[in-house]
Amino acid sequence: MKLQLSVVGLGKLGVPMLAVFAHKGFDVVGVDLDPASVAALNAGRSPVPEPGVQALIDANRPLVRATTDMRDAVLSSEVTFIIVPTPSGEDRFFRNDFVIATLRSIGSVLREKQGYHNVVVTSTVMPGSTGGVLREALEEASGRKVGNELGLCYSPEFIALGSVVRDLLHPDMVLIGECDSKAGDMLEYIYRHTVNSNPEFQRMNWVNAELCKIAVNTYVTTKISYANMIAEMCDHLAGADADVVTSALGADSRIGKKYIKGAVGYGGPCFPRDNKAFAALGRSLGMKADLAEATDSINDRQADRLRYAIESSLPARSRVAILGLSYKPDTAVIDESQGIALALRLLENGFQVVVSDPEAIPGLRSFLDERIERAASVEEAIRGADAVAIMTPWAAYRNIPPAWFGRGEQAKVVIDPWRVVAATSLDPSVRHIRLGKGDWMNGHEYRMAAE
Repeated sequence: MKLQLSVVGLGKLGVPMLAVFAHKGFDVVGVDLDPASVAALNAGRSPVPEPGVQALIDANRPLVRATTDMRDAVLSSEVTFIIVPTPSGEDRFFRNDFVIATLRSIGSVLREKQGYHNVVVTSTVMPGSTGGVLREALEEASGRKVGNELGLCYSPEFIALGSVVRDLLHPDMVLIGECDSKAGDMLEYIYRHTVNSNPEFQRMNWVNAELCKIAVNTYVTTKISYANMIAEMCDHLAGADADVVTSALGADSRIGKKYIKGAVGYGGPCFPRDNKAFAALGRSLGMKADLAEATDSINDRQADRLRYAIESSLPARSRVAILGLSYKPDTAVIDESQGIALALRLLENGFQVVVSDPEAIPGLRSFLDERIERAASVEEAIRGADAVAIMTPWAAYRNIPPAWFGRGEQAKVVIDPWRVVAATSLDPSVRHIRLGKGDWMNGHEYRMAAE
């Protein structure tokens, strides 16, 4: 069975999806309202800087094209994937405006198309959306009922920016919320011919799949905050080591090693908002999602935890270099950046701040306070700083020459929540604060500040 696919939304996930589908032999057409993204893809250039995507596009040019015309895309395909934004509203629920507009556009084309068409919502939506307003919009616009002539699935991806291609090719699980077995079988066929791994296929109704998506992310954020809580305890216990404790925790198969390292708070475009949406869902149902709320509370104080460590080590007006603004290595994305959060807190408390990042600096928006200096390199950021805070564990930061951290009267304070700097390589005069290890001292001052 050779299926033609269309992907609506040429963003950070849509373009990698399109590239992976083409890599596996599917003819794919991308759809976007942005003419620049469409033109780039038609010229063989990826509109997004995700690792591995350009190579897949280069190798599969004949199978990839893009258009701004929804009619062209829908008439040229049997399955349409929707991956458009679902921004959070003031109530923390995901807004469906862009998904609904897309479904209406697809539906209007289906009125003139013969035969079966399967629509797959990949954008993250709140439980109840697919079987409610999304189904209604598609059926009304198409003049069809979901069933024999029209499929509707909810199938979100579990990926991380910076490793989207790898995650799409090697998923642990494929989640399919289906209207019926016909739509689900077609989607499972596509995924089985896309992945390189042997994932579990979890097929269920729409609402279970919607709840599962945000429940997975909320469980992961809970693990991150739990590890940070352990690290915070270790700050106060002489001889305690968060890495030793969490490594032992992760060895228990009931817990596992993924996401169980205490360091800084979680950020990015998904984890913070999904966790808040889960808590908001609980409130809307008349119950409390206590774990999600506690997870948020722990996460919200992590930037202040680092600020307290800096303030207890330096006089006011000191100059602090913050290394790492992207929310994780191998991406330029700065959504909910812990590095930026720390920079703003330090600035508010009278410190001078200089920032550096291997990829994120060019994309910084104007909201970053103009008083924060942007360094052209890591060396420039460290030079002249009184303290250095390593907020993102970029591989390059593990190889910073120890001499850059100074010695004697020029020795700097190194705030190292990820423990990426080898303590034995530093001059003894450098104060190396490895958060999560009880040997960084000054516990009484830290505790008083935290209270």
